[in-house]
Amino acid sequence: MSKVIEGAVAALDEKAKGFDGTAKFVIEGEGSVYIDANGARAADDEAEVTLTASRETFEGLLSGDVNPTTAFMTGKLKVDGSMGTAMKLGALLS
Repeated sequence: MSKVIEGAVAALDEKAKGFDGTAKFVIEGEGSVYIDANGARAADDEAEVTLTASRETFEGLLSGDVNPTTAFMTGKLKVDGSMGTAMKLGALLS
């Protein structure tokens, strides 16, 4: 597992506990982080929504330097699946 994925799991795990749904972050060139009610883990399981971004965009989303809506509108964040689940995930990250 890459250090980027390890860091993402650590950063998201507590925030994600109790998340109502399933989501997967695909970090280009690094791997995937799966989020559900149990928290975050490194996995490539099927999810209600899959969000794909570069490492830089993902780190910006986590730090709050990148607005999820702006990233989506400018094509830096790709969303495949349930937009409702994606919106819940955005609220969880902010």
